[in-house]
Amino acid sequence: MPRVLAAGLCALILVVVASAAQARPTASGLAAQLARHVKTLKHDRHVIRFFESHRWLLDDPRFRREARRQLAAHRRSRAATARRIARLEATLEKRRTTRRLAALAKAPPRLAICTVFGKRYCTQALRVARCESNLTTSARNGQYLGLFQMGSWPRELFGHGASAFEQARAAHRYFIHSGRDWSPWTCKPW
Repeated sequence: MPRVLAAGLCALILVVVASAAQARPTASGLAAQLARHVKTLKHDRHVIRFFESHRWLLDDPRFRREARRQLAAHRRSRAATARRIARLEATLEKRRTTRRLAALAKAPPRLAICTVFGKRYCTQALRVARCESNLTTSARNGQYLGLFQMGSWPRELFGHGASAFEQARAAHRYFIHSGRDWSPWTCKPW
């Protein structure tokens, strides 16, 4: 009996001490916060699993109150931490996307076209753009402008811009709208 009591007390002390240690923030930055939250989530799961495999602590009158309090606290912490992790991951992904788009805005025509059109249509799009504008973003032929020499009506509908990326995105929208064929363009990829 004393061993069981000692084991139970040790287990509860470890849980309480570890919980207190988790509460101290040590680093700044979103990635550090995410790592800290992931560590907290793992700890919460570990404590919950511990109590699930040591159910007697929840029933024993000597430990019941603290064990149940700890279990409830770690279940709440697990749920709150999972929400924080989801928010941080969404924020980090949004920042990564913003950085990627900013980098693509400065990308050369070839990279911009292949990024927008993807592997499947990259070669075809490059052929069309090379034929239409010789891969020049400032190309102009009457009302037709840019890499894909889009007229005023398609530019109004699908957008346009000064960068190769913006022009490729507009041409891709036009390409999708036309049924994924190159019928709107004079130059064909074959």
